[in-house]
Amino acid sequence: MVPKIMAMITPTAITGIDQMADQYHSEAAQAKLIAVVLVLAMGLWLLVLSAGDQYGWPPKFILLADLSAGAAFIWTMVATYRLWRKRRA
Repeated sequence: MVPKIMAMITPTAITGIDQMADQYHSEAAQAKLIAVVLVLAMGLWLLVLSAGDQYGWPPKFILLADLSAGAAFIWTMVATYRLWRKRRA
């Protein structure tokens, strides 16, 4: 029975398994990057809003923080959508 199983495992099959594993690790790394960017953007945004309120910063600095956080949130949504579509394909 063992020789039949060994005959079924060809170099092509092993390469396919390696490619699937590499793709999984790549997608996992992308998901981790998305999560880190989302958490950092939210944390920095809240920190800037709190500091701006406490120290009386001008509204233009708060607007800059809002726009930067908004750009990070949009990037995470787009990157998540692309990752989701890639996994469905």
